[in-house]
Amino acid sequence: MAGAFKGFGQKAIPFLKALDFHQSREWFQENRALYESDLHEPFCDLVETLSERFLAAGLGLRGDRKKSLFRINRDVRFSKDKRPYNQHLSAILSPDGTKMEQGVFFVYIGVDRCFAGVAWWQPGPELLQAMRKAITAKPAVFRALVAALKKNRLEIDTEGCLKRAPRGFEDVTDADLAQAIRNRHFAVRHNFDPATIHTPALVDDLVDFTIRARPLLDWGRAIQGKAG
Repeated sequence: MAGAFKGFGQKAIPFLKALDFHQSREWFQENRALYESDLHEPFCDLVETLSERFLAAGLGLRGDRKKSLFRINRDVRFSKDKRPYNQHLSAILSPDGTKMEQGVFFVYIGVDRCFAGVAWWQPGPELLQAMRKAITAKPAVFRALVAALKKNRLEIDTEGCLKRAPRGFEDVTDADLAQAIRNRHFAVRHNFDPATIHTPALVDDLVDFTIRARPLLDWGRAIQGKAG
């Protein structure tokens, strides 16, 4: 580990803005040293510092500087948008340290916004079905989850939910439960000011958010243990 997170460089966001403007491999190579010093290395330190803090808090989430980060290069093979670079950096910390697990922490540092999330994101059909069944079979448990998140100043994101009830759940009449089972994923988000990314205090903010989001992790893990 290179060291504890000390903050992103002051030129982190300006670099991303310039990269998005140029979208040029030549420009990126000319400015790679700035990318490494102000963005990439601090982001690696952030991931590993969060991994240590999450371990200490018993959150069951971990990551490292090699496996957790997404590449700044875009995969343009199947996209009409051929711009070679993202305008953000992002990473996932998960139960096994890979990007393939469910019940994860996600962090995004970008030109457009900076945010973190705790999510069961697009779970496979088996797990998603189990989550929907759990909502209808034990509504009190789900409502207790929603109440716990609300107490912690969080709410489940409804972005991208189905417009109609999924097959087998058409008879659910309670509005809150009907809304919940239309979700394709279960996630909570925390937006933070880009001005706050330059100090170590960002770690405390993200750990606090993840602890507040723990009821969602625990709810999904309990169902995941029964799915299948």
